[in-house]
Amino acid sequence: MGGYVSDDTTSPPLAGLRILDLSTVVAAPVASTLLADFGAEVVKIELPGKAIDALRAMAPHVEGPDGQEVPLWWKVANRNKRGITLDIRAEEGAEIFRRLIPRFDVLVENFRPGTLARWGFSKEVLEELNPGLIVLRVSGYGQTGPMAGHPGFARVAEAYAGFTALAGHADGPPMHVGYPVADGITGLYGALGILVACMRKKDHPDAPGEEIDLSLAEAMLRFLDFTIIEVDQTGQARQRMGSRNPYAGPSNVYGTADGRWCSISASSQSVFERLARAMARPELIDDERFASNQARLANIDAIDTIVADWMGAHTQAECVAVFEAEGIAGGPVNDAADLMACEHLAERGAIVRIDDADLGSVAMQGVVPVLRDAPGRVERPGPGHGEHTDEVLAELLDLAPAELTALREKGVI
Repeated sequence: MGGYVSDDTTSPPLAGLRILDLSTVVAAPVASTLLADFGAEVVKIELPGKAIDALRAMAPHVEGPDGQEVPLWWKVANRNKRGITLDIRAEEGAEIFRRLIPRFDVLVENFRPGTLARWGFSKEVLEELNPGLIVLRVSGYGQTGPMAGHPGFARVAEAYAGFTALAGHADGPPMHVGYPVADGITGLYGALGILVACMRKKDHPDAPGEEIDLSLAEAMLRFLDFTIIEVDQTGQARQRMGSRNPYAGPSNVYGTADGRWCSISASSQSVFERLARAMARPELIDDERFASNQARLANIDAIDTIVADWMGAHTQAECVAVFEAEGIAGGPVNDAADLMACEHLAERGAIVRIDDADLGSVAMQGVVPVLRDAPGRVERPGPGHGEHTDEVLAELLDLAPAELTALREKGVI
């Protein structure tokens, strides 16, 4: 279609970009959601019947007005999309899918490599249906290579890519954090890949479509930045060391007198000197053990103990007040409840409220990044199962109510 270039400066920046999202769970859906936040029109396809997207079954849930469990993660990960049900494995469903493909600029999928081809939608078929189609393919380990067929999950990819090896205490086991980081990172790279392909299409409208091969493992590997060049040049692989920053010190998480926590990052000499004065320990500035960042890293146990003792003698609020007054890079370790009450985030619009058919008013993160002249918006939460099926198929394919009823009776939609 090539309709993703809009000359209307009053419309959302991605107005006109149409994305057909076949993907499930988190990583690939996040890629299209990030673009939907800025006005891309995203149609989310799920299977009809009880074969729901696995994300709908993942915690957390709350009870809705009809007594059914309402999936909260789904509301955010698939916001700003319209949702339809369609079984593209069925003959009539495949025909509808074939008719939809030419009407979209981008197709997003995260099946195991080769799955779409087995269902009759090989690369060649997709190119024939829509020569300019951009296809984002998200998988665990990529579309090629000896591990291409392996199932991909965020935690496994994080471990494979070296991220998990960096988390945990030096004398303990590697640790996962309580959120699938690789899913979010992969979603970001997916959105970037789509925009890069769109930019190329804008400059070369007659160029063929693009296939974006994005793996969870490689997204995490790229995100870790210097780890490969470090082992290449030093022979040393970076290892876990708890909450300490291996590049600067003191930089750690410290307990406060009221049982809470703060994080400090004294990554420059000037910040360390301000911290020393704030702790009423100006003599530390001239102590040769702490005279430079390298010296402090060599004596990290000693400086960490000094900072921990000072922090432990003050409440979190007192510590934060000192950080703010003295220009020290430090702050509270917040949980989600703290963030909901945060005045700064409220003023920034970083947490927004929208209406939800199941739950009424719900809060979720706002749009990132913040554009001055063309900001994104959160219009609606993730759609109900098949919520917009009739609307979308009537709008895009002119299917009549009787046709939709017949398809629904056959389990196609």
